This record gives sequence, structure tokens and C-alpha cells, in this order.
Amino acid sequence: MECISVFDMLKIGIGPSSSHTLGPWRAAERWINELKAEGHFDDIVSIHADLYGSLSLTGKGHATDLAVILGLCGKDPEYIPVEEIPEVIARVKEKKEILFGNSYAVDFDMVKDIVFQKKFLPFHANGMRFTAVSKTGNTFSETYYSIGGGFVVREERVSAKENIKVFNRFPYPVENAAQLQEYCKKEKKNIWEIVLENERSLRTDTEIDRELHRVWDTMLESMYIGCHSEGTLPGGLKVRRRAYDSYQKLKGTLPYNTPQEWLETIRETEVKFRQILKWVSCFALSVNEVNASLGRVVTAPTNGSAGVIPAVLMYYMVIENHNAGFEHIKRFLLTAGEIGSIFKKGATISAAMGGCQAEIGVSSAMAAAGLTEVSGGSTEQVLMAAEIAMEHHLGLTCDPIGGLVQVPCIERNAMGAIKAINAAELAMDSDPQNAKVPLDKVVNTMWETAKDMNSKYKETSEGGLAVGVFLSDC
Repeated sequence: MECISVFDMLKIGIGPSSSHTLGPWRAAERWINELKAEGHFDDIVSIHADLYGSLSLTGKGHATDLAVILGLCGKDPEYIPVEEIPEVIARVKEKKEILFGNSYAVDFDMVKDIVFQKKFLPFHANGMRFTAVSKTGNTFSETYYSIGGGFVVREERVSAKENIKVFNRFPYPVENAAQLQEYCKKEKKNIWEIVLENERSLRTDTEIDRELHRVWDTMLESMYIGCHSEGTLPGGLKVRRRAYDSYQKLKGTLPYNTPQEWLETIRETEVKFRQILKWVSCFALSVNEVNASLGRVVTAPTNGSAGVIPAVLMYYMVIENHNAGFEHIKRFLLTAGEIGSIFKKGATISAAMGGCQAEIGVSSAMAAAGLTEVSGGSTEQVLMAAEIAMEHHLGLTCDPIGGLVQVPCIERNAMGAIKAINAAELAMDSDPQNAKVPLDKVVNTMWETAKDMNSKYKETSEGGLAVGVFLSDC
């Protein structure tokens, strides 16, 4: 059984895409570590990368080539100062060399040494192959697949379970929602408490809290930056940032200097009923505008859907419960993370495999579950909320215009957040005994829908809005 940590579902990284940016970045890092482990790293004189399938078709719009370069340079997406990224790329372009693994220079022409191969490899739509040649002429090549949410595996889906060796000591290994519900019933615990016990097999309570703080601080910072950044997003669409304009219309007059002070200021701002949806949309838009501009966000469960969970959690803290603190954030994120892992195990969180239902749909289900948990819902109501949210995203295609994670992706985060709140409200007002569709059924249905979906609607920019709207129209 695949056991997934909440910190695998909620990763900190650079945008605009977890599968097309963060995944290739991590794959390059992994390849370097494997070369070191095999004793080949110090002898490399040339490097080449081939990008296949969806990574090729929408790679430019997702900055896949830049992510590969940053990974080969040994930069860490969690910690690299965002302002350094253009400098690193410019240096590689100018000198036509790469500081391999942040250790020594290797000749590298990003135009010739990163090749976009339109054909698809058999295992997954997001394939990539790294090749290195040593001083003695030996060739070392490895193929990886970015399977969504920043997860990277090798040739077969069973390889995705490599982390079993690390996480097989979970006291409550969860394969599906029914099993999770049974654990909660037997142990008389809430979902977040079951998840916490699993995390304790990997980390101390201090480490868990520290990492959850980092996740929330990154979410809050991305909302803050998005609400205070104006202008247009990078790329050919010339999309104007909207979170800034929206925030200017909504904000109060209280002063602040930090994201945390900003949060408290919003809590003190009088919010009228008609403004609630505007605030939620503003929060969601702000995160994904940061994501679209190679900013730092939290994959939740992906970069393309990174705005849903922060927006819904922020809604709870500034609208529903002004006294909410870290313990509420903790319960929300632990619950949301577990729901995301159930979808990953039973279906997919990769738009290249399942369309946008695998990203916005899953994030909406995660957020709905988290909100229901902190709102006092039962385990059955939490699972019901997740099911409702996904039920109304089934079949959602991934058709980014120009291969950019901007249109319709950014707006979809706002819609996913609103649906999550509505799903939580419906679940809280319902008796789960009367529910007709259990969560596991909708997970399975989502996977069957993903398999039936035409490939052109799976993050290839070959169908839907991507071909219905031309760059010149924008």
C-alpha cells in the first residue's frame, strides 16, 4: 500500500506548474544525486535533456526548460530567492555553460541541449530523459516521469510506490476513504488525528508543526504578494493581474507591514455579505498570479490548483472564525492532505493524465474536507464534502491557452474555492446516511473519466480553449 505524507501533497515550490516545472526540476536534482551515488558525477563533460509528450507540447509555457536548467544547476525550488532565477538563466544563456550540481562548469547550450520531442513515451504523458557523457566517453542516461504534484518516478506506476520503503511504518496506512472512515470509527478519532499519528512515525511533533507553519506561511505570503503586485503576467497572453485591482476595492484603511499583520487587518475589516465571494476570489487569484510569474507557492495538490486551499482557509480565518489560530490551520491542512492522497492513490492528480478535474477538482475536494473539519463536521460529513466538490468537477478538461498556466487556469482556482465552500455547507446541512455517492465511488469515476477523456484535453494545448482562442485574440 502506498503511504503518502501530507508534506508530499503540500509541497513548497516554484510555479507555474508542479508537473511541468517542479517535477522536471526535482527530476534533474534526482539524476544528479544518482550520478553522485554511482560515482560518475565528477567526470561529466556534456549534458543533454529530452522532453516528451505534454512536457514538450506545453513546456515553453510552463517554463519546463528553465526548471530543468535550475535543477541541473543544483538550485532548490523551496529556498532559491525568486529574484535570483532570471540571473541564473541569463548566465547560462550568455556563457553557454551550466554550473553542474552547483559544483563545476559544463558546456551547455540551452537551445541545443534541451530538445522538445513531441512524441509520447509509453508510461506517462510527462516523460523526460537526461543523458550525460563522461571524460572517457561513457554515456549515462535515465528516464523520469513527472506524474503530477511534483512527484517524480521512473518507468512503471509501481515505481511510484518507492516511498513505501520510507513510509511503511504508518500505523494507519490508508488506501481509500472507506478504510480511513473505519480507522476513525474504531479509534474514535477525527481524520486529522489519524493523519497526525501517521506523520508522527516520520517526524517529531515539533518538526510537524514547523513544516505546517512553513506551508501556511508560504500560502499566506503568496496571497499577500499577489494582492500587492500589479501589471501584466509574463508570456504572450499579456494577462493583466486582477488580484491587485480587486484588493484595492476591498481593503480597509488599517495599516500593516507584514503578511501576518495584513491577515489581522483583513479580519478587522468590515466584510459585507456581497463581498464574501469577492474576497475568496481575490485570495485564489492572488496565489495563481504569483504562480504564473514563477513565484513561490504550495502545490495543493498541484501548482495549477495552488490557490484553492489557501483561499478557503483564508475565508475561514477572516470570515467564519476570527479567533482561528495555528491549531485550526493544522487540522485543516492535515485533513486536506489526506483527501488529496486518496485521489492520488485511486485516480490521479496529473492534468496530463486526467484533465483539470485532477487538479482543480481534487483541490476543491481537499479544501471542502478541510473546511468541514474545522467547522465541526463529522468524519462522514468531511468525506461527503469532498465527494460533493469533486462530483461537480468531473470531466473538467485542461486546455491552457498558449500552454500558459493563466487562462483559464487562474480563474478556475476562484471557481474551485467557491465550490469547496458550497460543498462544505451542503455537507454540514446534510445527514450523511442519506448520501447516495460515497467518496470512493467518485474517486473511481474520476479515474474512469480520465481514461475516457480525449488526450487533446489533457494539458497538450491541442483542444478546447487552447485552439478555440488564438493569441492574437487576446
